[in-house]
Amino acid sequence: MPEIYISTDVEADGPIPGPHSMLSFASAAYTADKQLLSTFTVNLDTLPGASAHPETAAWWLTQPAAWAACRSNPEPPEAAMPRYVAWLQSLPGKPVFVAYPAGFDFLFVYWYLMRFAGESPFGHSALDIKTFAMAMLKSGYRKSTKNHLPARWFDCLPHTHVALDDALEQGALFCNMLKENRA
Repeated sequence: MPEIYISTDVEADGPIPGPHSMLSFASAAYTADKQLLSTFTVNLDTLPGASAHPETAAWWLTQPAAWAACRSNPEPPEAAMPRYVAWLQSLPGKPVFVAYPAGFDFLFVYWYLMRFAGESPFGHSALDIKTFAMAMLKSGYRKSTKNHLPARWFDCLPHTHVALDDALEQGALFCNMLKENRA
């Protein structure tokens, strides 16, 4: 069964799930040869009793278009997360969670999957694009930020802090890196 790379981006109102909420997330399912199979995107209701972290709330004030996008037509997570599991299971391969940075995005998605769907099709693991870049460039982790990556790895796609835009952009980046690494 082939691996399907699920490039995922999360927008949240704080650094961790529970005290803070995942506001939206999107995933773009790519094959290793960069074929975009499907996308999933949803805006979520905030968690009961959760509140925005003050620093994150201040950052959102600088991103009014992205804020408006992630607050449009939110759904209850208890409805959205089982739908996300069904979408993942409908893909023609084994899903591999991919993100930049995976530590943040996977934390939220995994927590929400376990809480609201009772399972994670990804298991307990995620592929971090920044770590992959570090290995490919044979550089330090802190030198593997996007502004240090070769221009040839990037497609001309926007990074808008709208979850679907960012998932598509990061998925194309990963696939370009994967192709070069396998060459």
